[in-house]
Amino acid sequence: MSSRKSKSNNLIQAEYLSRVQRILRERFCHQSPHSNLFGVQVQYKHLIELLKRTAIHGESNSALIIGPRGSGKIMLINHALKELIEVEEGVKMYYKQLNLETVVGDKVFGSFAENLSFLLEDLKKDEFDLFAHHKNQTLLYNLFDISQFAQTPVAVIGLTHRLHILELLEKRVKSRFFHWQIHLMNSFGFPQYLKIFREQLSLTAVFPDKIFAEKWNEKAQNLSEDRSVQEVLQKHFNVSKNLRSLHMLLRLALNRITPSHPFMTAADLMEANQLCSVDSKANIVRGLSVLEICPIIAMKHLNDIYEEEPFNFKMVYNEFQKFVQRRAHSVYNFEKPVVMKAFEHLQQLELIRPLERTSVNAQREYQLMKRLLDNTQIMNALQKYPNSPTYVRQWATSSLNWL
Repeated sequence: MSSRKSKSNNLIQAEYLSRVQRILRERFCHQSPHSNLFGVQVQYKHLIELLKRTAIHGESNSALIIGPRGSGKIMLINHALKELIEVEEGVKMYYKQLNLETVVGDKVFGSFAENLSFLLEDLKKDEFDLFAHHKNQTLLYNLFDISQFAQTPVAVIGLTHRLHILELLEKRVKSRFFHWQIHLMNSFGFPQYLKIFREQLSLTAVFPDKIFAEKWNEKAQNLSEDRSVQEVLQKHFNVSKNLRSLHMLLRLALNRITPSHPFMTAADLMEANQLCSVDSKANIVRGLSVLEICPIIAMKHLNDIYEEEPFNFKMVYNEFQKFVQRRAHSVYNFEKPVVMKAFEHLQQLELIRPLERTSVNAQREYQLMKRLLDNTQIMNALQKYPNSPTYVRQWATSSLNWL
């Protein structure tokens, strides 16, 4: 009897854990209007007042929400639209103004909220600056031009990360823009960042099992007070206040939750942090052939000799030839066109790049290049390189005198 009860409890806990993961993944992956706003209350107040003037009073407006990627631009506007839909007077007034039919194509709508949601989902666009690159900026001109007429009240909200966006607009487009700008700069400090971390992990009061939710939230509180966790979060905060980075960390830690390991621990977050901080370029180097790694090591030595000066293929090939001559018994001397092919592949992988645009008549082997890897990345990649030849590692770690 006790084993049946234990099995039943395990199934219930597994169900709760599955629900917790679903709730938190939804929160981390989507800009949900049901989650809290952080540090943008003033900007939110300005935006909602602007939208209400359009929805309730029939006053046209246009504005730009400007902020770095991950600063919460989409979340801000989703919150504002959610509140706008919930305002009953605004809903009725906006419904009359839009004069929507209940059928659009083969889609049937039953309420105003569905009508408005359909329109917003269809018209809401991020990366406003991309519209500025369209020929003649016709769409922007027409949108702003419509907003000039009292008969068709409309609010045009553009989202962009570019501070100089107005310089991209044509004069005729700029003259019809209302020049409202709302800036999001992630101005909160680390204490607020810790609070965001705690709130993002916490379960709300609507979770079906109150006891489980309280225990989960207590664990989240303890995590935010753990010294090792704070060190991990401080590193993320110092690199970027971008909440997408925090959400990525939490998603990776959440993946480690299982019925046998039901609560997130400091070790989970530290493991997730290691996955987040993996160097993508070092990973690329670990996937290269020995022939492709040799030019990179030659570049490393050239960098040490000429102190960050640009190089060309001729210099790299000569450095490689010196190495081959000293190690003739263990290194195969590849022909120059073969090494050139490996060099070009490094450029395609964006591990090196030309200093200037390539002209048609320029000789490829004399084109000046810049390395996009530092010495630390090269050495870290070689340490983890599978079956790395001893002579290659020795060449990479050798001093200038050895050459």
